[in-house]
Amino acid sequence: MTSTKERQRAAARARLEKEMAQRAAAARKRRQMQAAVGAGVALLLVVAGTVWLISQLGDDDKTPSAKGAEAARTTCVWNEVPADQRTPTTKDVGLPPTTNPPTSGTQVMNLDTNFGPVAVTMDLAKSPCSAAAFTHLASKNFWDGTKCHRMFPGMLQCGDPSAKGKGYRETDGTGGPSFRYANENLPVNQRPAYPAGVVALANSGPDTNGSQFFAITEDVELSPDYTVIGKVTSGLDNLKKATAKGHDGAFDPQPGGGHPKDDIEIKKLTVTAAQ
Repeated sequence: MTSTKERQRAAARARLEKEMAQRAAAARKRRQMQAAVGAGVALLLVVAGTVWLISQLGDDDKTPSAKGAEAARTTCVWNEVPADQRTPTTKDVGLPPTTNPPTSGTQVMNLDTNFGPVAVTMDLAKSPCSAAAFTHLASKNFWDGTKCHRMFPGMLQCGDPSAKGKGYRETDGTGGPSFRYANENLPVNQRPAYPAGVVALANSGPDTNGSQFFAITEDVELSPDYTVIGKVTSGLDNLKKATAKGHDGAFDPQPGGGHPKDDIEIKKLTVTAAQ
């Protein structure tokens, strides 16, 4: 006969196995929800109490290990995109310098837009490699004359070097530099994770940051998988003015969002020296 203790142990094992199976299923579901759609990934977005499921074209997703994030703060690794994986929307301007970037102080990213200037202050103690990448790209006039190609509620996405001229193309949102770099400064313990004024990097999977970024114009709740590169310290009103007319709904109902109804052009983007 089976003893009471044996039955209890068997029941405990069964409960543990069930719990592990449920956790595995939940993890699979999360991965599926964040799987790339084209070059994108699913995002959970909450704006003014409304939940949106959004697919981000051309860049978005997860977190590195704490050890990897710490390493990225002292040594930046630039992973070149293999030649056979580049597309006509890849803009090769070489790699940032391999020397370690400054890890203290601030730099300011200045956007001269057709709706007025926007200044984004980058904290070098939190996102030194992202700042180094943007400094390099700005020095190559990477974003000059480009348009912000996509809007979601409370979010404006920019940074595709191929998004230029009148109208929009299916390829808008797929462009970037010829290198990728790791996540850093993920707001894992903040709520909302992305408050108004934050500027974060779009990506197409863990540690695949490039040139695309999104500016937050209203508090939004995204999964904390996107590097915070800085915060708008002046010009947020200009971004709100630029997005006031909303989007054309080109991606509704799924994945959601669309092209801005007003053309929002980055006439020039520069980055100051570290202070």
